[in-house]
Amino acid sequence: MAKLTCYGGAGNATGANFMLEIGGRTVLIDCGMEQGGERAHAHNQRPFPYPPASAELLFITHAHIDHVGLIPKLVKNGFAGEVWSTQETREIAQLLLEDAERIGADKNEPLYGPADVVRALSQWQTLAYHEPKDFGGFTIEAFDAGHVLGSAMYRFTSPSGKTMLFTGDLGNSPSLLLGDRERVKGLDYLLMESVYGDRNHEGRELRDAKFARIVSDAVKRGGTLMIPAFSLERTQEILLLLDKLFEKEEFFKKEKLPSAPVYLDSPLASRITPIFEQALGPDRFNFKELVKIARVADSRDIWSTPGAKIIVAGSGMSTAGRILGHEKHFLPDPNSTILFMGYQAAGTFGRQIAEGVKNVVIDGETVPVRATVERIEGYSGHADSDALVEFASASEKTLKKVFVAMGEPKSEIFLAQRLKDELGVLAVATEEGKSYELDM
Repeated sequence: MAKLTCYGGAGNATGANFMLEIGGRTVLIDCGMEQGGERAHAHNQRPFPYPPASAELLFITHAHIDHVGLIPKLVKNGFAGEVWSTQETREIAQLLLEDAERIGADKNEPLYGPADVVRALSQWQTLAYHEPKDFGGFTIEAFDAGHVLGSAMYRFTSPSGKTMLFTGDLGNSPSLLLGDRERVKGLDYLLMESVYGDRNHEGRELRDAKFARIVSDAVKRGGTLMIPAFSLERTQEILLLLDKLFEKEEFFKKEKLPSAPVYLDSPLASRITPIFEQALGPDRFNFKELVKIARVADSRDIWSTPGAKIIVAGSGMSTAGRILGHEKHFLPDPNSTILFMGYQAAGTFGRQIAEGVKNVVIDGETVPVRATVERIEGYSGHADSDALVEFASASEKTLKKVFVAMGEPKSEIFLAQRLKDELGVLAVATEEGKSYELDM
């Protein structure tokens, strides 16, 4: 027998943290920060609901902060085991954790310090896709999840040959940057994400046309187009999309649009992008309109730059980073536009603005939202409802149970019901703190 316990990422799209007790070993899968308002802050500050020293191994599906952000805190509180992921995930996670520590150091109660990040990285090992590894008590194999560079699903195989797959976040394949997510067949148990479990993305041609229209409208007005973007994968994809409009399709010439600078105002994204270039080839993310901003002073100079301009900046949910300064300055401007191209967690500034609030509070000041607010969900890095059902269908003849996690409650419940109705498999929406017995 084995046991699954959901400590984070159950009934919540962020803060993934699962424990699997299998073959006499105690294993964690992901250890992420919860994102979105005061509830998330309180969740991240609280003690772990298990002794960190009791876990022997930690497997990381990918480098987003809601999957890796509490690893140094886990180490600080006694976890002494090995951390495992793909090489790309380790490289990117190092940059993200160092950045998170710097941001946290400015707060009254930092979660961890630089020494904790260094120690966590010293315990971090890497593995490759499709190379099974025996950990004594179980064997693990990684598959490409197609979500971000280095993202992995993990299939655990017990001594009796029973299997369980943890998907992490599943990609919205095909992608401009990544290989397609893999299908894994013959599973006994499956724990899968459900960020878009209750809805489908708009078609790819429609989303591309919508993106071009939003860029065109913003430039014609002579205003500022702000795009809050995750530093990992989303920023790189947006740069390719803009390169395509500016250079390859000569969209601006065809539309008779004035030239507009594209400001990449994300030091973290600038540090992550070379890792993509190592994997995909040099100069994939350069075009003549692109201006990379390093200093805070240069970031503020953008505010006084006349004419049309495009700003790509973090964070993707407007919870921190330089995007907040730009939002504070440009949201009151009716000639400006803010475009959301990724998931916005409940409680975040991004979610509030996307849902149409009239005012937001930034740095203690009330800021009116007069800018045009646009949203394109088709560029999400997450598989939609149909794709999630299709993914599970690869094992519909063998599945004993599907655990639906990493989504808001309505998404989890909706997807679990779809899996029951369409595939005839037993599926449950997971609950935080609840344990589930597994026959493996």
